[in-house]
Amino acid sequence: MGDNTIKRCEWLSDDPLYIKYHDEEWGVPQYDSLRLFEMLCLEGQQAGLSWLTVLKKRENYRQVFHGFDPYKISNFTKTELLELKKNSSIIRHEGKIQAIFENSLCYLQLVREGTDFSDFIWSFVGKKPIVNYWVQNKDIPKETSTSKALAKALKEKGFKFLESKTCYAFMQACGLVNDHIVSCICRQTLQESTID
Repeated sequence: MGDNTIKRCEWLSDDPLYIKYHDEEWGVPQYDSLRLFEMLCLEGQQAGLSWLTVLKKRENYRQVFHGFDPYKISNFTKTELLELKKNSSIIRHEGKIQAIFENSLCYLQLVREGTDFSDFIWSFVGKKPIVNYWVQNKDIPKETSTSKALAKALKEKGFKFLESKTCYAFMQACGLVNDHIVSCICRQTLQESTID
């Protein structure tokens, strides 16, 4: 992992893109509704794959899905969605591609109901990050009662490809939980930046 004096989370590889993502994004509280929607969709793309695989294709996803603008995605035709299945710059899985489209419709339904997506997501952790104190990567759970509740609520709203474990990965990524291990270089900086 490069400099041995720098301690990071144990799940990280030595890939520069992955390190940048870990150091600058992972676990940082994200409150922007559209960015949360993007991450939720991308986490759904990961199912059965590594996050690094998705991360390397993230810019391609942003391009073909119009920056994850749910209004634009909701206007995709069946033909356009089928064409995306042939696009090698993203993961060519019909169900996962369809899920992004359907999730955009669910997002817009929430808006029509007067529900702010960010408020909806953050309500599951009481509007503030849950700070955990894991010593090793093996201590970190794959899912929690909170991720199960979030997955159930999203499913009830019609969202796809978002099981409990996927939702927990989303919560970790977007800072709803701080799961940086206690010795990670990012942990203290992150805690200091989120103090009220």
